[in-house]
Amino acid sequence: MFLQTILFAICALVGLTAALPLPMPVDVPVTPTPTKNSPITKRATGETVTNTAVAVYTVDNSDGLSTASDSYTMYTGDGTVADGWPAMDDWLSFDAMFEANRENMRSSCENDFDLANNSEEEMGYLRAAIDKIAAETYVDHRLILAVIIQESAGCVRVPATVGSVSNPGLMQDHDGTGTCNNDGDVNTPCPAEEIEQMVSDGTAGTATGDGLANCLNEADTDDVSAFYRAARIYNSGSVASDGDLGSGDATHCYASDIANRLTGWVDATCTCTLDD
Repeated sequence: MFLQTILFAICALVGLTAALPLPMPVDVPVTPTPTKNSPITKRATGETVTNTAVAVYTVDNSDGLSTASDSYTMYTGDGTVADGWPAMDDWLSFDAMFEANRENMRSSCENDFDLANNSEEEMGYLRAAIDKIAAETYVDHRLILAVIIQESAGCVRVPATVGSVSNPGLMQDHDGTGTCNNDGDVNTPCPAEEIEQMVSDGTAGTATGDGLANCLNEADTDDVSAFYRAARIYNSGSVASDGDLGSGDATHCYASDIANRLTGWVDATCTCTLDD
């Protein structure tokens, strides 16, 4: 009788267990693998170019023309060669572009901001930082240099531009941490790590704003127009709905300026009238 009671209890327990619902499977989050032209859903630091058509995986300082005319052409339209914009074959090499702009970058702090000019050591830090961040983000280092020249003339002690947010550093990025001029507290010399941070903020992004890497992803084209569209996005946050890189908000000549810097413009008169 005792044995029968035990067996009955065991059977009842087994039956109860079988009747209980099985636990629901736990969803394990899966990080999507970036694909060509994959959409960017949030801003983040450490950005890389995921569009393989425009990503540059090897830093080559002789990648382009060795000489070019110092002149300015106003470009309008969608950034394609068919619309009259320069092909990548028309771009200067990084070496040629850096050397063509060296003296302007060396003297820009005093000329533009009444601050101590870049030293040769700081110029070396700047060049090294561009190549390092380009290698990490797959952004063409010539585009990084063009934006630096456009935004700060290469002055490592450039003040921040302050509007709705602060735009500090060499690339006047979106509320980044890198700067050698913190509201008038100027670092002379500017340390190598601070110069690198400024270039990283503008290229790999900040906690609140995209860098050039995500701008290239958001450009969503596979030809040279991606670089000009990325420049427009970096400046204004978007490309106008009509696709015209001279339309929309902020500096209407911005993409045209970048295209000209990539093809040799240094001191010639800017003839863009889009912001007049």
